[in-house]
Amino acid sequence: MRTQKITLFIQCLVDAVWPHVAEAMARVLEDLGLTLDCPTDQTCCGQPAFNSGFRREARVAARRFIEIFEKSGTIVSPSGSCVHMVRHHYPELFQDEPQWRERAERIAARTYEFSEFLVDVLKVEDVGASYPGRVTYHDSCHLLRGIRVQEQPRRLLRRVKGLELVEMKNSDYCCGFGGAFSVKYPDISTAMVNDKVDHIVNSGAGTVVGCDTGCLLNIAGAVSRRGLSIKTMHIAEILANRTYRKMTNERRDPGGRHSSLGRFTRPLEPSAP
Repeated sequence: MRTQKITLFIQCLVDAVWPHVAEAMARVLEDLGLTLDCPTDQTCCGQPAFNSGFRREARVAARRFIEIFEKSGTIVSPSGSCVHMVRHHYPELFQDEPQWRERAERIAARTYEFSEFLVDVLKVEDVGASYPGRVTYHDSCHLLRGIRVQEQPRRLLRRVKGLELVEMKNSDYCCGFGGAFSVKYPDISTAMVNDKVDHIVNSGAGTVVGCDTGCLLNIAGAVSRRGLSIKTMHIAEILANRTYRKMTNERRDPGGRHSSLGRFTRPLEPSAP
């Protein structure tokens, strides 16, 4: 029985748009006997500001993140891009502030992406999950190129009962999301995600799985616009599926306001008129 305490670092997109991903991650970790904590005062890690060139603003977010999480032990997130921000860019942000850089490096050393934590730290590949059907996997850019996570999700998926994993062509090609990239260059982004969806369709898979919600939202949008029936799922959803539970887009609350994730994150305030 594991007694390790894990602190959950929940990506903004997960908290605001797909909270069920955090619920699924928590379920898997709890089923492995881990004790969970999730600071409800956590906010954005600063990645959007950093990627847009606003380093001062990114440092403000990074300092808050460090202050909130530095008393935690192991930190686990369902987002490779956010882990990449903490692990690689936090020390860079504080390169001229030795004390803050040291604090950032300590945080970075114990922050893990979900699938990476399961396979590399816990040494677990079979979590007892079941999912019927053919599945293909999308390699998100920061996860693959930033923190070098590639085989871990596949090893987990291969151990899921009833699941057939098939590789799509160019699984490691960008889907065109890239955060602000999809807003600044919508035509290029649309062409890229359409190529990605073509490869998913040609793989024959009924479900595409990834480890980053931004990519999955982008792919899901293209799938919907084309009227396809392909499901987009985070790997945590697959791994939390114990009895072929139906985990489709119907149970997803776009606003995140009616999720049972309340024990982990703050409810969102209604948007101002």
